[in-house]
Amino acid sequence: MNLLPALDTSLLRPGLRIAAGVSGGADSVALLRTLAARASELGLVLHAAHLHHGLRGADADADLEFVRGLAAELDVPFRHGRVDTEAEAARAGEGIEEAARRLRYAWFRELLTEVPLDAIATAHTLDDQAETVLAKLLRGAWTEGLSGIHPVVEWPEGCILRPLLGVTRAEIEQYLRALNQPWREDATNRDTTFTRNRIRHELLPLLETVNPRLREHLAQMAVLARDEEDWWQAELARVAPQLILPGTPVRGGGRAAGKGVALDVMRFAAQPVALQRRLLRHAAEKLGAAPDFAATESLRALALTGRASQKLELAQGLRAERTHRELRLAAAEARAEAVPEYRLSVPGTVQAPVFGLALTVESAGAPGLQAVLRAWLPGDRVHLRHSSGPRKVKEVLERMKVTGSDRALWPVLVIDGAVAWMRGVEVEPVAGFRIITKPLA
Repeated sequence: MNLLPALDTSLLRPGLRIAAGVSGGADSVALLRTLAARASELGLVLHAAHLHHGLRGADADADLEFVRGLAAELDVPFRHGRVDTEAEAARAGEGIEEAARRLRYAWFRELLTEVPLDAIATAHTLDDQAETVLAKLLRGAWTEGLSGIHPVVEWPEGCILRPLLGVTRAEIEQYLRALNQPWREDATNRDTTFTRNRIRHELLPLLETVNPRLREHLAQMAVLARDEEDWWQAELARVAPQLILPGTPVRGGGRAAGKGVALDVMRFAAQPVALQRRLLRHAAEKLGAAPDFAATESLRALALTGRASQKLELAQGLRAERTHRELRLAAAEARAEAVPEYRLSVPGTVQAPVFGLALTVESAGAPGLQAVLRAWLPGDRVHLRHSSGPRKVKEVLERMKVTGSDRALWPVLVIDGAVAWMRGVEVEPVAGFRIITKPLA
C-alpha cells in the first residue's frame, strides 16, 4: 500500500523548514518516512525530533536510540531533548499525561526558535481525531470543542502541522509492514487507567458494533465543527460590536467607562437563539469568564424574561443584573475572598487542601519573606518561561482552555507582589527561589 497520497500536502510549501516529532511509535515513524520520501519533491528541509520524557526507564532509552538510528538511516538531521515528567507533574500538581503533553509542546517551541524551524509536524491520525472528539463530547464540550485536533496551530515561534489527520492507524501499520519497517510499542498505551486508552480500547470498539464507520463520522464532525467555528468567529466580529456595549449608560446619552459590558435586551431578544448564546459567551469572555451551558441558559432567561433589578451570581466568576433595557455583566466581585489564602514564611511549606497540593518554597536568601498561595485575581500577570514579558493570567487560562469552577479556583503563588508560580505552566524562575509542589493524598 502507498501511504503517500494521503499526506495533506496543502499544509506544506517549498522551502519549509520542518521537523517531524517522532516518538518511535507506528504513527510517527510513518510520518517521518513519508516526509523523507517526499522531501525532495516538495522542497522540504526536514529534521527529526525526539523528546525523552524521563519515563519508562530503559524502554524510553531504547526509543531514543531507535529514532536516532532511523533518522540516520534516512539521512535526516536528528534533534533530541530530555525532561523529567514525573518531577514536573508533581511540581505543577497535574497528571502525568497533562505534564508530558505540556513539556513536549514547550520543547517544540524551543526547537522552532533554536534550530530554527518554520514548523513541527506531529503524527496525529484519523483515529486520534475520533478519540479526541468523543472525549470532548463526553466532557460536555461546546460545538467548537468538537472541532478536535486542528490541522494547523499557529504560534509566534512557528506552527504545528498535522498532515496525517486523514489516515487511519490501520493504514499506517499496513504501510509500515509493507516496508518491513519496525516501530516501538509503548506499553502504557494499553493502560486503561488513562481515559484516552479506555476510549481507544474499550468505548470506541463497543460503539463500532452499532456503527462500524463511527471513527470516520467523528472525524467528519471535527471538520464540520471547525468550519462552522470559523464562520461563527467572523459573524461575531461583525455582530458583537453592535450588540455588546461597554460600561453603563449615562443621562443625556453616551456611556460611562466601566469594567462591565451590557446587551440591549430588546435587540438581544430579536436574535436567533444560537446567536444569543454566542453573544453571551463572547461578552463573558471579555470579562475573563467562561460560562457553561447551564450558566449561559440562566443568563438567557434573565435577559429574555427577567425583571428589572433582578441579579444573578454565577460560579464561573460572573455577575449579571437585569435593568429595564439591558442585561449588564461584570466580573464577580470579591470572588477570591471566599477562597482561603495560604500564607507562608520563606523558606517554608504549606498544605493547601482547597487546591489539592502541598507547596514548598526554598530560598537562598531573604529569610522571613512572606508568600501567598491563593486563587488568581483579575489583573494578575505571570511571566511565562521563554516568553518576552508578563502576560495576564486570564489570557493564559483562556489559552489553556480552563473554564468553570476550575478557572475560578486556579492557584497562583505570589512572592513580593509578583506571581512566582502558577499551576499548569512554566513560570520564569525568580532568582533565589525554588518552588516545589506535590498533590495531597
